[in-house]
Amino acid sequence: MPTPLVTIAAVVVLGIGAQWLAWRTKFPSILLLLGFGFLAGPVTGFLPQDALQGEWLFPFVSLAVGIILFEGGLTLRFDEFREVGKSVVNLITIGVLVTGVLATIGAHYLAGFSWEVAVVLGALLTVTGPTVVLPLLRHVRPAGRVGTIAKWEGITIDPIGAILAVLVLETVILLNEPAEVAGAHGSVWGALAQGIAFEIVVGVGVAVLAAVLLVFLLHRRLVPDWLQNPVALMVVVAAFAISNTLQEEAGLLEATLLGIIMANQPYVSVRRIVEFKEDLRVLLISLLFIILSARLDRSAFEIMLAPGPLLFLAVLMLVVRPLAVWLSSLGTGLNWREQAFLSWLAPRGIVAAAVASLFSFRLEEFFPAEAGRIVPIVFLVIVGTVAVYGLTISPLARWLGLALPDPQGVLFIGAQGWVRRVAKALDGLGIPVLLIDANARNVRQAKKAGLPAQRANILAEGVIDDLDLSGIGRLLAVTPNDEVNALAALHFGEVFESDEVYQLPMRADGPKSPATEIPRHLRGRPLFATDATFTALDERLNAGASIHVIHITDTRTLAALRDEVETDDGEEGLIPLFLVRGEKVRVYAEDADITPQPGDALVVLLDQTVDPGWLAESADLDADGPDDLPDRAPEVGRAAAGDGMPGRAIPPDA
Repeated sequence: MPTPLVTIAAVVVLGIGAQWLAWRTKFPSILLLLGFGFLAGPVTGFLPQDALQGEWLFPFVSLAVGIILFEGGLTLRFDEFREVGKSVVNLITIGVLVTGVLATIGAHYLAGFSWEVAVVLGALLTVTGPTVVLPLLRHVRPAGRVGTIAKWEGITIDPIGAILAVLVLETVILLNEPAEVAGAHGSVWGALAQGIAFEIVVGVGVAVLAAVLLVFLLHRRLVPDWLQNPVALMVVVAAFAISNTLQEEAGLLEATLLGIIMANQPYVSVRRIVEFKEDLRVLLISLLFIILSARLDRSAFEIMLAPGPLLFLAVLMLVVRPLAVWLSSLGTGLNWREQAFLSWLAPRGIVAAAVASLFSFRLEEFFPAEAGRIVPIVFLVIVGTVAVYGLTISPLARWLGLALPDPQGVLFIGAQGWVRRVAKALDGLGIPVLLIDANARNVRQAKKAGLPAQRANILAEGVIDDLDLSGIGRLLAVTPNDEVNALAALHFGEVFESDEVYQLPMRADGPKSPATEIPRHLRGRPLFATDATFTALDERLNAGASIHVIHITDTRTLAALRDEVETDDGEEGLIPLFLVRGEKVRVYAEDADITPQPGDALVVLLDQTVDPGWLAESADLDADGPDDLPDRAPEVGRAAAGDGMPGRAIPPDA
């Protein structure tokens, strides 16, 4: 039997290791966490059940879930809710009611529970899982409002479902207590109404007081920067403990409301708190799933794999969820594609696992033959829903036209003249682009050129939530300000993979260059050629250089093309910017190793001193006229050199 130190270390290593492996394999992390927990617990016995028991367990689990819900609440903004409010309200009211009733019936007839235990399990399974839903949404990036609806539902339904489950549990316990004990509580329905009222009063009241305290401390600068995150965590933990002490499970509602209030108040920024809580959430989820899954014994697998529970899982996914979404969507304007997407997105997560473990313990006194089956059934639902939804939601979203596979679009931070010409070249090749700039004139010019553009401060609070990034897979920070570019790269590091975040330096390396002033881990990957800078590109284009789209038809290397267009002063007359191969885009970064192939399209900067005639002689490039250009880029035509030029020049006013 391992020592307590080894047990703690094993839980941490297994949890974080599973998260890393999930990132490397693009596999749902919860499946790996549960798999590691099953292997370490019931399968091998490396983590014995005795080591994962004790009075500390359920308070720790409850507190960890509260912190996770607070972090989820920090992502909910009222301006999003105004657009999707009716749909969300219906899902967390009508949807919860339909799910609870149908799940209760299924638990009784299919899983073999008595009506008393079935109604508790039905209420418990009304929750979904923001710890699963949010990563799936970040991976899929569904277009339009459906992603916002799923996010709001996933976060707000957890405290509502958990509180409903607690009230149902207390009602069942009151109905099954001895007459003299039950009589002390008065009427069962009166006790239920009193419990609901206390849940709301305590949850809302403590959340408001905690938010006022936290805003006061931060706004008055009574807490130094390095203590802001610990103090915020202290307030969250204290408020949760007070709420749960005053009314059981009121802390879940309080934690979610506290997060929502902090996310929408105008007095202090919560960006730093959000980043800290995201890191803490990953750690807590990892620990919780390992601990809870390792506590199961081997007999749980026999329960999970029995025909009745498996059929119960199938009914939940194929009947209950679609019917709940359909009834909740009546009168909301959701089309059938959006309804289908939401019908296939209801994975259960850590809240269901944690509450099931607590309920099993509470019901053991009254239903000893059934209480032990609750946790295995809930874990079966978690594993089944996460596996099926997690592995199929992306193909479904693509089939429904709500998401793009492997999004290839480009988000440009900056919309100056030459940036618009580069974006127009990509747009003409069918690559989605989006330009963001704080300068209204640049945004107007981009829109005039037919490019999607938005005026926004890229460093503003909540700007990521305001942008429609469907189809966008990478960021190029190309403003004339190194600090803004670096901050934008850091800001969007939570949205895009680090190898798809690029930055163009303002000037060449030197004593004051970004390479020496800004740490490497705070910058994006260097863009384009080794010596490419915003100033150099801007000067070349102002001096007459142009942006061209060149279609490759033979295997001549890019190095050969560059050599043949070397300028008189030894500079490269051609700077490759992007390579488009089918629907895929490759960015020429400083460390990129990309070889063009026949059929590729190159977006390049071509110096004014280069004779376009070299193309037809040395690269056998496509010399078709402008009629073969995509309809979405009619302004892309032949270069000024005449009909012998097979490339496409982007006009300066694009």
